[in-house]
Amino acid sequence: MGKKAKQTISSKASLVEVAWEVCNQVGGIYTVIRSKVPTMKKGWGENYVLLGPNVNPNVSSDFEEDLTLDSPVVGVVRELQGMGWDVKVGSWLVSGRPTTVLFNPNSVMHQLGEIKYCYWKDHHISFDQHDPLMDQVLAFGFMVKEFLSRYAKLCLEQDMDVVAHFHEWMAGTAIPDLRKEQIPIQTVFTTHATLLGRYLAMNDPFFYDHLPFLNWESEAKKFNIEPTAKLERACAHGAKVFTTVSEVTAQECVHLLGRNPDAILPNGLNIERFSVLHEVQNLHHRYKEQIEHFIMGHFFQSYSFDLSNTLYFFTSGRFEYKNKGYDLTLEALARLNHLMKEQGIDKTVVMFFVTKQPYMSINQDVLTSRAIMEEIDHNCDAIMEQLKQRLFMAAATNEKHRLPDLNEMVDDYWKLRYRRTIQSWKSDRLPSVVTHNLYHDGQDPILNFLRNANLLNYESDKVKVVYHPDFITSTNPLFGMDYGQFVRGCHLGIFPSYYEPWGYTPVECLARGVSAVTSDLSGFGNYVKHIKKGNEAHGMYLIERENKDFHSSADQLARKMLQFVTSTSKNRIQSRNKAEDLSEEFDWKNLIKHYNKAYEMAIAQFSI
Repeated sequence: MGKKAKQTISSKASLVEVAWEVCNQVGGIYTVIRSKVPTMKKGWGENYVLLGPNVNPNVSSDFEEDLTLDSPVVGVVRELQGMGWDVKVGSWLVSGRPTTVLFNPNSVMHQLGEIKYCYWKDHHISFDQHDPLMDQVLAFGFMVKEFLSRYAKLCLEQDMDVVAHFHEWMAGTAIPDLRKEQIPIQTVFTTHATLLGRYLAMNDPFFYDHLPFLNWESEAKKFNIEPTAKLERACAHGAKVFTTVSEVTAQECVHLLGRNPDAILPNGLNIERFSVLHEVQNLHHRYKEQIEHFIMGHFFQSYSFDLSNTLYFFTSGRFEYKNKGYDLTLEALARLNHLMKEQGIDKTVVMFFVTKQPYMSINQDVLTSRAIMEEIDHNCDAIMEQLKQRLFMAAATNEKHRLPDLNEMVDDYWKLRYRRTIQSWKSDRLPSVVTHNLYHDGQDPILNFLRNANLLNYESDKVKVVYHPDFITSTNPLFGMDYGQFVRGCHLGIFPSYYEPWGYTPVECLARGVSAVTSDLSGFGNYVKHIKKGNEAHGMYLIERENKDFHSSADQLARKMLQFVTSTSKNRIQSRNKAEDLSEEFDWKNLIKHYNKAYEMAIAQFSI
């Protein structure tokens, strides 16, 4: 295959993309792959193939098996099925419907001992601890290697080059063997976050300062992740082209993986999915009203405040208290509460923490309050219907042309029911700061901070907190809306991460016309500060955390939030529209050039 001195992407090359999150929603890589599909299909056509694990019982709703596809992939799949392996080929039911092959690692578990032995013999990595996930990963990697070996042979017969792009160590376990056996495939490996870096950042408040001086092997032993860390390094060193998602993570790669990335591949979105043309403001008002319905049910049982003078802030993501910046956000909220009281600012901020924590059930008081408020709503509808009928009749028959006494037009039954329902609803209890009953309530760091800071939803507090330890979906009994709708109804997303290799949540905010806060320690924040539109006028607020202590960053965040609170409604509307403009910078049609550059680097390896 040394026929080309230089080649760009063409019909004579095939791209196989391998990820643990193909048809398997676990984290951000799922969004990367899924949102990128339409752009990849446009560039590669039918020469684009995805490989993933068949380990999620929900895969049947995302995948449609089809053995009649006109692709050499089908022949390879039939061959593997003939060996007794559980392999399926078909389409991932997302925009672009890419050809997808799913492997069930459980179908080769009888060979796991041999797989582990070969890894120890050939790559000096021992997997002697029982780890069900690692077993699945190794079995999946073995199946992928066998598939690619056969697929490469078919493509070679058709004079076609093959590039295999692996995302993260969970998908990359085939790389060392592909290199060792000199399979005619050029490999690209992308680490979206180093495993060791994630552990270190959670446990070391000076992670970035200490990074150049860390011994990766001793640190991996300390966290009991030595085999995984070695596997990740083997993937990084075995790939022909090594990439990561941001300059921030590139520093980690140098010190923890021992290789400088060949290219940076920033993550994009299919912005067209979010586009609502001129409906941004209308949708914001629609979904804000639904959030207000929740707010009334949650807070107005105890006391009320002016909803027309209330702003909704939120943060969301995995529960990584320090890495996601929840600690900084809480400290800044306490300071914001003090500043708003001190300055007599006649506004209210409701801050939502939307994350995932183990819980037993939704708080009964929260559910009861919402149910009674729904009953009040029903009573009001009945009274209004009665009033409408009688008022219309009065208008038609009343010769004095005056508005009659409306109170007299309501039956005593509805007056009594209305009054009793309200009396049963009103309470002297403070509105709960958490919507669910947590299993580890006493050890939860968010709750402990709120208790220690006395930020407990007092009527005098300008900042109220709603901690929702479950992701928001359309079936959610408290909100009755999906996450995207909830985001559109809010005013500001707050994501001042300490450790965030990229960070999709701020981009998703901007794409929905919602202003967002990020930090310069996140890959996205580091990238956006080099973009001309990446400023506050376009809804992008950047918090400095690099080389800054915790308290100065918290103070800066509190001041930025105060600045947002005191801005005019007109400015916020302008920012909402401009945020959409900024989000266009992160459309795959603009960022795919970085991926293409990595693939061209890989294809050029065929000539060496």
